[in-house]
Amino acid sequence: QVQVVESGGGLVQAGGSLRLSCAASGTIFSINAMGWYRQAPGKQRELVASIISGGNTNYADSVKGRFTISRDNAQNTVYLQMNSLKPEDTAVYYCNAMVFSSQYVEVWGQGTLVTVSS
Repeated sequence: QVQVVESGGGLVQAGGSLRLSCAASGTIFSINAMGWYRQAPGKQRELVASIISGGNTNYADSVKGRFTISRDNAQNTVYLQMNSLKPEDTAVYYCNAMVFSSQYVEVWGQGTLVTVSS
């Protein structure tokens, strides 16, 4: 009943920028938190950035100062602005949301591929 859909991935040269979007839809009373994860081939999925209902944000050390997470509560959408991209940022980026829809549920998007060339 609740889903999230990512968009905005693509191919970019090192030093470039991309903006990812994640829109949640369905019967949603509230969103407790939303975040971005990424997974590269052969590596575990890792948290990139998250934002909670109060507005507090959290970032992985590897992206601090380069990535910014933000949200539009009216549209149940979260964004990830990625600047100064590095080849090490290449991965499939997944959106995650903790939402309340008669109960708390965790939903994942299908992912969007970000490729950073050197």
